[in-house]
Amino acid sequence: MIQKNNMRIYDISIPIKPGMIVYPNNPEVMFVVQEGATTTHTEMSFGTHTGTHMDAPRHAFAEGQTVDKVPLEACFGAARVLDVSDAKDSVKISDLEKFDIQKRERILLKTSNSKRGFDEFYDDYVYLDGDAADYLVEKDISLVAIDYLSIKQRGGSDQRPHTSLLEKNIPIIEAVDLSRVGEGDYILSAFPLKLEGLDGSPLRAVLIKE
Repeated sequence: MIQKNNMRIYDISIPIKPGMIVYPNNPEVMFVVQEGATTTHTEMSFGTHTGTHMDAPRHAFAEGQTVDKVPLEACFGAARVLDVSDAKDSVKISDLEKFDIQKRERILLKTSNSKRGFDEFYDDYVYLDGDAADYLVEKDISLVAIDYLSIKQRGGSDQRPHTSLLEKNIPIIEAVDLSRVGEGDYILSAFPLKLEGLDGSPLRAVLIKE
């Protein structure tokens, strides 16, 4: 966390580095450093859904909006962290109803995943229930984020945590680290790389509290 005057900046991104956890069957991260006589550059290899990243509609739909076409206004502005850490297996409608979610809000879901961290992959992470995904669509939110590598259950047959949101061009940010962030209102800045025609992108996500 960086503090300047009354403004606090929370980095909620996880570092991209060789050996980090990735979702099963996704590409591993590789860095090859090339040192020249006067400069250094690095060849990087990793997938579009590495670390803290955005899922664009193309992730779920062959003709969906690509990550370079996601409206920039969705990626920056007022946001709200909802503490749903009491949710056991998944975030359900009952976990969300108490927050009175409003139209066009940017919503970040802080679950018990934040306490477990990102040092190793585990299958039993807390995910967003399909009915809850439909509920957020009905609320007409601008963006949703969750604190693990996927918003849906691994191996689950219910695809709605991806399809319901992405069909309505609601971008999803996965793997935000909310361990040092409390519930409340913030400014979110989370711009993906401008990767033309692709399904997602790593990004640097920060929350600003004034």
